[in-house]
Amino acid sequence: MTTAARPSPRERLLETAAALSYQQGVGVGIETLCRTAGVSKRSMYQLFDSKDELLAASLERGAAAYTASLLPAADDARGHRERILHVFEQLEAQAGAPEFRGCPYLAVEMELKDPDHPASRVAREVKEGLAEFFRAEAAADGALSPDLLARQLVLVFDGASARAGIGADHLAGLIMPTVHTLLDAAGMR
Repeated sequence: MTTAARPSPRERLLETAAALSYQQGVGVGIETLCRTAGVSKRSMYQLFDSKDELLAASLERGAAAYTASLLPAADDARGHRERILHVFEQLEAQAGAPEFRGCPYLAVEMELKDPDHPASRVAREVKEGLAEFFRAEAAADGALSPDLLARQLVLVFDGASARAGIGADHLAGLIMPTVHTLLDAAGMR
């Protein structure tokens, strides 16, 4: 019987930082992070210059998986409108999970309030990637003002994610009609 190798201290710290900052916020302490990861503070500081660097690295590590959980596959043959709707269908499905706390990247930006913080920069890149996806899909479909539509869709995404994340709203039956209205107004087929 073979046993799986235990993740390295670096991997445990990255995973723990991602999980605890999502559950408890970015103010989670170094002591808690290290204890939960099973890594000494000394080891943590040998691997990362600061908690800020650890947080940024954990967000960067999870960015591709987060994006993949929302966006349709590159070879998805559906139309541009359906590809945009897919993102909101995924958000609605994710928001139904009891552990959902909203978009982790929006939460980091809101909590830190410092656009120059390394974690804020990572979060902003992820959010800009989502906006670019919306813009590109809208432009490819010939939408009126793809840039404006992308900004509107991100606003709906972030607002819906935040409201569902704090338990203020359930997205079922709420988010999709809003998105359809925006897509219709932009002339997307």
